Amino acid sequence: MGMVSVVSARYANALVDVVLKPGSGVDPDASVAQLRSFAETFRESSALRNVFLSPAISPAKKRAVVGRIADTIGAARQIKNFLFVLVDHRRMGEVLQIAEAYETLLDEQLGFIRADVSSAQELTGAQRTELEAKLAKMTGKRARPHYTVDTSLIGGVIAKVGSMSYDGSVRGEILKLRTQLAASR
Repeated sequence: MGMVSVVSARYANALVDVVLKPGSGVDPDASVAQLRSFAETFRESSALRNVFLSPAISPAKKRAVVGRIADTIGAARQIKNFLFVLVDHRRMGEVLQIAEAYETLLDEQLGFIRADVSSAQELTGAQRTELEAKLAKMTGKRARPHYTVDTSLIGGVIAKVGSMSYDGSVRGEILKLRTQLAASR
């Protein structure tokens, strides 16, 4: 996760409180997916960014656009209202950082730790399940992995959890062997 501004964290925290409030009726996983989906749409469309970042376009128009997108992605009422708040406070330009901070803070509240997992190719469902079990055993917490494919790995997996790195890649094994060989001369 990149540096999150204090402001982004404040908005993200507010949304965490809303979603985790008893009786909110919002599924935390769904809320993450909805906010991420909105943020991706924002990132991919320069036309949309221009609408939100232009002072010439009225807040009411911006809210109308947010409403349409929110309905299209099936966003919960609370997520939609949150996006309206971002429009009203002119924070839509930070929606990507806020979505990122929200995910991290929500996971912390729910007792998950974030794991960044790189693998040489897409992992199967079974491999993901096995990896998540391993990470849980190693860390004593439920891990919420973010998967990326890194073709420079020679096979295997590298998982980073906080400052800890778990290297199960072939390249890691080769480097370890190399170190051992160098040491045993």
